[in-house]
Amino acid sequence: MKNKLHKIRKDHQITQTQLADKVLTTRQTIYLIEKDKVTPSLELAFKLAQYFEISIEDIFIYSPKSEGSEDDLFRIH
Repeated sequence: MKNKLHKIRKDHQITQTQLADKVLTTRQTIYLIEKDKVTPSLELAFKLAQYFEISIEDIFIYSPKSEGSEDDLFRIH
């Protein structure tokens, strides 16, 4: 999942460490999210959106996986 977290964080002039402290996670987690290396939990995504007073969709860009992917755990047949 792609995201705009780096730009939003920079626009708010806050460091990765400061943001991590505000949403109760680590600087490394913020770094990995910004680099699209990990997808945050739904709870963390909500915390980030609430902190910046924007919607989750303003931060994260959803792109569905192709049909039949191995990660498709809830596929209805």
